[in-house]
Amino acid sequence: MSSVKLPQYIWHNQKDVEYALPDSWKVSVQNIAGYNKPAMTPAKIRAAIASPIGTKPLKELAKGKKQVVIIFDDMTRGTRPSDIVPFLLEELHQAGITDDRIRFMAAVANHQALDRSAMAKKLGEDIVARFPVFNHTSFIHCSQIGTTSYGTKVAINDEVMLCDLKIAIGSVVPHPTYGFGGGAKIILPGVASYETVKQHHQSTHTAWAAGQRTKGIQLRGTIENSPINADAREAAKMAGLDMLIDCILNGQGEIVSIHAGALEPAYQAAVKEARGHYMAENTADSDIVIANAFIKASEYTMASAALPAVSPRGGSVVFLANSPTGQVVHYLFDSFGKSAGYSGSGGGALPTHIKNYIIYTEQPEARVMERFVGENRALMTSSWSEVIKRLEKSHGAGSKVTVYPNADTMYFAQ
Repeated sequence: MSSVKLPQYIWHNQKDVEYALPDSWKVSVQNIAGYNKPAMTPAKIRAAIASPIGTKPLKELAKGKKQVVIIFDDMTRGTRPSDIVPFLLEELHQAGITDDRIRFMAAVANHQALDRSAMAKKLGEDIVARFPVFNHTSFIHCSQIGTTSYGTKVAINDEVMLCDLKIAIGSVVPHPTYGFGGGAKIILPGVASYETVKQHHQSTHTAWAAGQRTKGIQLRGTIENSPINADAREAAKMAGLDMLIDCILNGQGEIVSIHAGALEPAYQAAVKEARGHYMAENTADSDIVIANAFIKASEYTMASAALPAVSPRGGSVVFLANSPTGQVVHYLFDSFGKSAGYSGSGGGALPTHIKNYIIYTEQPEARVMERFVGENRALMTSSWSEVIKRLEKSHGAGSKVTVYPNADTMYFAQ
């Protein structure tokens, strides 16, 4: 047997895990372009924060401000705010902002709340002990602040709107609906109300996305003419986001560059870099595709970016989705009972050319497979030998196998 080593467990004692593959398969590994880009040093992070794009340095923005909120993304993102926050605090203190005027807000959007251990992994033990860290909840404590030109009535977290200095930390990676995530998504859906997010998706996205896909256009990798992306940016401006800090991550989830500053120029600069950084080769004719969900292991469907690499003549896909906390709860798109069905986009129909749709995880969840009821091509298993056995039954010696180590944070050129 040959093997491949893949990054796993980003928030749970991260390590490379070796997966054995039959010698008779023709295996290639397709990394994102920036897979091996070196991580930023603390000195470079400090310099990036101190020289924002399109706005004054934070120590000047903070002068005269009364209350500060630092918004950060949740465990479905690879951003490590703990590498950044100390330098934000330095500048805030230089502006005379005392600790009692600073709080942190987890932009969980419609995901489950973070517990203390998750907060500490994101921010560091010292921050959780020293500052109040809150979870956004989309069902309460949100107030309407206006309506976008797309008709979305925007209601934002009250605690966020209470603060007169708003800083947000996130990362820009390819996204299946927004083109690239990060940017304004930290506000909408990040700290918006459930009804706002629901309307945001329905009024700006559904018909447009369906039309794009009908034309054969992948939504990942582009923000041009995207109403859902533009709607989110309008909402973030409406909310008064003062400073955005968008990170680019390498194949191990480390921060390799930071684009900090005003919302629009910082996000556009991050997207410009992201376009080359996260690109991977689409083999387009693979018998088997192994799609590793590393950063977004708790949202394994994000690794569906690799599906176009499966041969249209028929092939199989294997998702690696090792997430000790399981698949994230999504209050907008999840199912909450056998009788409830999926409230959003959770349909189970598989493309006809997919022979096997396999989810490999050491933490299987029967609820995830509810969307595939009656579909015998779908399998969830914690046995790697079972994965290989099933694939060998469908694909013989000489099969072309493509492995994508960062299937959840990559995209293919249009």
